Parts: sequence; structure tokens; C-alpha cells
Amino acid sequence: MINVSKTAQEQVKAYFEGKKVQPVRIFLNNGGCGGPSLAMALDEKKEDDAVFTHGGVAYIMEKTLFEKAKPVKVDYSGMGFNLSSSLELSSGCSSCGSTGSCCE
Repeated sequence: MINVSKTAQEQVKAYFEGKKVQPVRIFLNNGGCGGPSLAMALDEKKEDDAVFTHGGVAYIMEKTLFEKAKPVKVDYSGMGFNLSSSLELSSGCSSCGSTGSCCE
């Protein structure tokens, strides 16, 4: 299940106000010095997606990733969206290949 908090649903609804509602993809972002993390972007539904609808918005995620990550939670704080799951994601500088301090 992809669980979307009431606050996150309200923020997504506000974003789409006056716009065509599109599916929101949850995906694994592999870039950056912080290591891999879950992220969200607007996208089209694909055949191999798991789909969960909250507040009239479809939240989509590739089924194989979803099976590894479930349950997935989307929340919102004043600083932005927070995505969490059961995935064990590494953190730190390993993704940028730095041997010293991060991203020098």
C-alpha cells in the first residue's frame, strides 16, 4: 500500500488546482551525495505499475520496486514531502565516489 497523509493529499490537491490532474510517480532516485532516496514526479501510468488512489490522485510505482519498498508512506511537512518505506537505503558520500569529505 502507498499511504498518503491527509496533509500530503491537501498539498498535492493545491498543486493541481486549475491544472489537469496527472499521476504522481514514486521512484528511486539514485543520484547525489546523499545516496539513493525515494522521490516523486508527474508521469504517465505504465503497464507494470502498482496504482493507489488518494483524494482523486493516482500514486504510481513500478511493481517490482513497490514489492521491495512496501509499505510506502508519503507525508508533508513545512519543508516539503517526506517519503519513507521499508527499503534499506545507503546514505552519505558513497554515490559520488569521494574519498574525503562529502562532495569536495
